[in-house]
Amino acid sequence: MNKDKEKSRIDQIRNLLHHYNHQYYVLAKSEISDFEYDLLLKELIDLETKNPDYFDPNSPSQRVGSDSNLEFEKELHSFPMLSLDNTYSKEELYDFESRNKKLLPEDYEYICELKYDGASISLRYENGLLTRALTRGDATLGDNVTANIKTIKSIPLKLKGTDYPVDFEIRGEIFIPHEGFDEMNKIRRAEGEPEFANPRNTAAGSLKMQNSSIVATRPLDCFLYYMIGKDLPSNSHYENMQCARNWGFKVPNIIQKCKNLEEVIQFIEHWDIERKNLTYDIDGIVIKIDNLKQQQKLGMTAKSPRWATSFKFKADQVKTKLLSIDYQVGRTGAITPVANLEPVLLAGTTVKRASLHNSDQINLLDIRVNDFVYVEKGGEIIPKIVGVEKNSRTADSKTLEYINYCPECNTELVRLEGEAKHYCPNETGCSPQIKGRIEHFISRKAMNIGAAEATVEALVDSGLIKDSADLYFLTKEDILGLERFAEKSANNLIESIEKSKNIPFHRVLFALGIRFVGETVAKTIVSELKTIENIKNASIEELIEIHEIGERIAASIVDYFSIDINLNIIDKLKISGVQLEFIEDLNDLSENKLNGQSFVISGTFENHSRDELKELIVKYGGKNTGSISAKTNYLLAGENIGPSKLEKVKKLKIPIISEEEFIKMIKD
Repeated sequence: MNKDKEKSRIDQIRNLLHHYNHQYYVLAKSEISDFEYDLLLKELIDLETKNPDYFDPNSPSQRVGSDSNLEFEKELHSFPMLSLDNTYSKEELYDFESRNKKLLPEDYEYICELKYDGASISLRYENGLLTRALTRGDATLGDNVTANIKTIKSIPLKLKGTDYPVDFEIRGEIFIPHEGFDEMNKIRRAEGEPEFANPRNTAAGSLKMQNSSIVATRPLDCFLYYMIGKDLPSNSHYENMQCARNWGFKVPNIIQKCKNLEEVIQFIEHWDIERKNLTYDIDGIVIKIDNLKQQQKLGMTAKSPRWATSFKFKADQVKTKLLSIDYQVGRTGAITPVANLEPVLLAGTTVKRASLHNSDQINLLDIRVNDFVYVEKGGEIIPKIVGVEKNSRTADSKTLEYINYCPECNTELVRLEGEAKHYCPNETGCSPQIKGRIEHFISRKAMNIGAAEATVEALVDSGLIKDSADLYFLTKEDILGLERFAEKSANNLIESIEKSKNIPFHRVLFALGIRFVGETVAKTIVSELKTIENIKNASIEELIEIHEIGERIAASIVDYFSIDINLNIIDKLKISGVQLEFIEDLNDLSENKLNGQSFVISGTFENHSRDELKELIVKYGGKNTGSISAKTNYLLAGENIGPSKLEKVKKLKIPIISEEEFIKMIKD
């Protein structure tokens, strides 16, 4: 077969396999046998291997995945991937409608859909080809999991027809059907492997696996339920989803138009009963206003669209016995009481433990050892005790007394004014606090040192390290002396520690574990004060002057640097060569594109809330200021700008940029 014929055959097989995938995984129709399908796929892979110049990232052959490990890059969502507000009663639904009627007095229709219990995904298509798949992430930045998504056969790599937009996104939920999940666990039982807990966690975990060839073996599926972009075929969400179905997407058949809230409630009541007969998990109903222009009028809050809400079904609840209570110590010294329960099956998982949060919660429930308690999953995820069956108590039942001393170091506990939790104040001598701070220090978002929790425990228990900074003085010989460490693993740990010396300063500051200093706060402080010395010597008043740094954060920073042991850690980090000052070229340039430029935000925006835009400015190295001055670099302007601000920027000749221009600044 010559080159032209091979190219023609490759195109022919690709088109056939795209068609058969859609028929089988979307329409549930089988036109050829598995054997015939596999023969075609093998022929395609052989031809593509022989003709690498005909490579196509959206070929059906890419669905088998790759054995190479993936590094997930974080990318900016073109449109924020917001979560929905939850409602739990008819009254809350009427409140949702009442709020919207004030902003949108005209008539509108609702669309009701099932709320699928899986992992959210946003797919981007350009010229009919899948080009990117992002997880929700923090709603602004998501992980690029395109290679893993291509292994899911119900997701089209190439769209059918020609009437789709040139560039658009479609969002949905990755899930595992009950049958596929049961089959996975059947195989794991046969192989002596621990079973997966539930379909939702397994689906989410599969998306983040480093090896896409393993992902390809998982029975992942995908429902698509929302399209977003500039040139959509219709102003109706419902009509857009029907078009998406024609283009090859797996759009759920269970979708209903409702003229009023009474019809919405009927839909909810029907599926609250019928959900038990579905072949996949749902945890509620999503209610959307159908008209896209009306959606835009309503806009969104910082976290959620105003034009949609989810009605959450009442969580599954079971009764079991409280056997005992443990008290766990966190890295900040916070004490968390945890109930040990007689194992009980709840929402697909076996529950043995549940958080009791704090002493106030225990007193509120009047909970006692040997009580029969009611357990449910908050948001269908985290087990919590919601009630006690007091009628079944025995005569010797005793009121529970909360502990007064740390269960680890026996230090007397304290409870700070205005806080619900008790704390162990022995920061330097309480083992779980020491280990917890080191685990935070090495975590991926901090210093990204490749050590497991068990390694930290072994290093501390052996006396090799007493704090985070001691990691930088370990030798290979020290590590080889630990149980289960061989030459290669010892070298890997030493290399990982050495590599962390190049982590930018704002992540080092976050890694120190100063109370209330999260990732964003650390970046803000570093962009202003530049060095560890400046931060160490800053007063509460000086710290408060930094935008969005309040008194609580400022006091916590000053307290941290007033403790000799913390100062000793800083000194050791300096000696070891860890980055303790802002050096531009050591920071990820993609996170420093705005490079200290000052922005004032004014008006309302189409795709982002003002809070989201502020977060993006800080994330990419810029500064937010509340008032315009000669030092302002840009006015980020939406609709309905205040006339006084507009006049002032014109007088000072400050550039005015739109939301679209701003996003282009940080993406290009």
